[in-house]
Amino acid sequence: MIQRLDIDALRALSAIEDQGGVTRAAAHLGLSQSAVSHKIKRLESSLDCDLLSRRPGAPLFTDTGRDLLGYARRILAIHDEALRSLSKTLVQGQISLGLTEDTTCSDLSRILGRFSRLHPGVSVRTRVLQSLVLQDLLASGGIDFAIMQVFTHEVRPHDIELFRERLFWVKSPDLDLGSGNTVPFLSFDENCFYRRWAMDVAQEDGTVFATILECASAAGIVSGVRSGLGVAILNERHVTPDMDVLKGCFADPPDVTYVARRARKLRNPAIDTLIDEIKREIAGERALRIA
Repeated sequence: MIQRLDIDALRALSAIEDQGGVTRAAAHLGLSQSAVSHKIKRLESSLDCDLLSRRPGAPLFTDTGRDLLGYARRILAIHDEALRSLSKTLVQGQISLGLTEDTTCSDLSRILGRFSRLHPGVSVRTRVLQSLVLQDLLASGGIDFAIMQVFTHEVRPHDIELFRERLFWVKSPDLDLGSGNTVPFLSFDENCFYRRWAMDVAQEDGTVFATILECASAAGIVSGVRSGLGVAILNERHVTPDMDVLKGCFADPPDVTYVARRARKLRNPAIDTLIDEIKREIAGERALRIA
């Protein structure tokens, strides 16, 4: 049999990892379990190797299967982009886009890059700012569309929910908070809604947060925590094993949700197309990630 990589088989392989097994992958793809298994077995026969480990308790993929999965992701991405490029309608216009710092290093950057390649007639001007600033700009018409964080309980009906994250109070093991009511606090700048929540809610029990470091960069806050300068509120992905997660010391922070939000009552075909691209990615086999 001639060795070749069948697109449908690669899509099934990718779905098996994303969904956690053949049965769930089949349901996700709208196929029978036997159809998905047959695609994988044909691919294994073609390549003369095992891709899935079928022993109880073993990892889902063999080492070869794991290697192929990386190639499958890339092949599927360029395959699907090529199809959309050939079938796209001509879209022109301008988009004033707002992003937060962390979303510039995420899967969203890949989506935006692909959007620019598929729609060269659309001019995208991007501003990287704090979420509260982006919300104000949306309300005033300063930007057309934003991808930002909000507290989960503040998500609006027309927002596109991208993913959620937990927040934690953290400090260095070397930092002794003592018995006093004043706590050294490491904060993003005054436009950070984490900080506003901490000052408005977390101090209600008599704790006083004294801001001793103000930095708009997550890297700066992480460095300050590790140095033992004070406590901070960090997203789950920034919490590292060398930090103490504080539980029961202060009010628990709400969860946050990354959303894509457009300015109200704005009609713009270019933004409609971008939103469709983001929705297509969310509905696909792979969850969006923040680096």
